[in-house]
Amino acid sequence: MDTRSTTTATDTAATRSVARIVDTVQTLEGGGFPVRRPFPTQRLADFDPFLLLDQMGPVSYPPGRAVGAPDHPHRGFETVTYLLEGSMQHRDSAGRSGKLRPGDVQWMTAGGGVVHSELPDEALLRDGGRMHGFQLWVNLPARDKMMAPRYQDTASERIPVVTSADGAVRVKIIAGEAMGARAVIDTRTPILYLHYTLRPGARVEQPVPAAFNVFAYVFGGAAEIGRARQPVRAGQAALLAADGAAVELGVATGATEPAEVLLIGGVPLGEPVVRYGPFVMNTEQEIMQAFDDYRSGRMGRIT
Repeated sequence: MDTRSTTTATDTAATRSVARIVDTVQTLEGGGFPVRRPFPTQRLADFDPFLLLDQMGPVSYPPGRAVGAPDHPHRGFETVTYLLEGSMQHRDSAGRSGKLRPGDVQWMTAGGGVVHSELPDEALLRDGGRMHGFQLWVNLPARDKMMAPRYQDTASERIPVVTSADGAVRVKIIAGEAMGARAVIDTRTPILYLHYTLRPGARVEQPVPAAFNVFAYVFGGAAEIGRARQPVRAGQAALLAADGAAVELGVATGATEPAEVLLIGGVPLGEPVVRYGPFVMNTEQEIMQAFDDYRSGRMGRIT
């Protein structure tokens, strides 16, 4: 291990290996904003319990041109929005509203159904600016698919951030634990969601529960991931094998820039997944019911 490692070094055999590296596809979502998506694609449908990861942008908008996701429904899963740059206004069919600013996280549990919108706030739309962030979809277990919707809007200053003594490693803890700190956001199933920033030469081992499916998504610079320190560049996701108790992340000493990495993991549900657009349930009949409830207005409307 590098002498600047910020966790207790473990036996190399205890760290997970990389099972597969997935390239992103580029597409447009919502009102036409660009995303990079490692899954779902034709190559990878999901990564239980995760259904989707979108890197939104980065994109710079001129005045009056910023776009978002107008009114749309969800049922049966959670959306986790993590904003790095820009600002967003959200509203829903229960009358809730709020703003997301850089560093903020919205963990929305759609449960039995909600209609919401995610749009640039007034200042960004008027003046233009840069937008960059992520949206992760987390599947809900069958027991929670029809629960009452809830929001956890968490301001950046409430989210724990830990930096190593030498400044080589920084981690923002959205869910789970890292470097002695625990997240403030509550999750329906055990989830790990960490944003690591690693300087050139830095190396860290992040403990992960044996039962978790874990992947690392690199969105800045290039990282070395897993037991073999496999190179993973920006725009790629590394799926980790379930063969160790920790994940090793690092950056080559000769790198010219830091690496930005999302390390995400969770307990697989092992349940049937039937999805159609904004609805993710366990049976075709439940999907048909979701469409019927939406069309009839039982999920409400944004006023």
